[in-house]
Amino acid sequence: QLHVVESGGDLVQPGGSLRLSCVLSGVTSDYPGVGWFRQVPGKEREGVSCISSSGAATLYVDSVKGRFTIARSKNMVYLQLNNLKPEDSGVYYCAARSRYKLCVLKEGPSYDHWGQGTQVTVSS
Repeated sequence: QLHVVESGGDLVQPGGSLRLSCVLSGVTSDYPGVGWFRQVPGKEREGVSCISSSGAATLYVDSVKGRFTIARSKNMVYLQLNNLKPEDSGVYYCAARSRYKLCVLKEGPSYDHWGQGTQVTVSS
């Protein structure tokens, strides 16, 4: 059974940086495509970034391009958050697509394993 656990959320000032980590355990074959999603109270959860099984393909939502970087090393997936803004605040979730090597930013049934979320708060 695939398990997803993310960590690294914190309170940070605007302009600051954080690195979120996601550990995939129980992988029995090819590493899955992985996405990072963000949820703010009262809004739908949105895809922030994702990465393919090999790490060769990555996607970012427009609002974070040039500031966030996703990377992976086998079963570890990282999301580097730079130049953070208050609107980046939210609960960040890591999710895996166990049947797919590629990734998409849209949340859907293909993302079938989710972590518990980690809180990122950007505030002065």
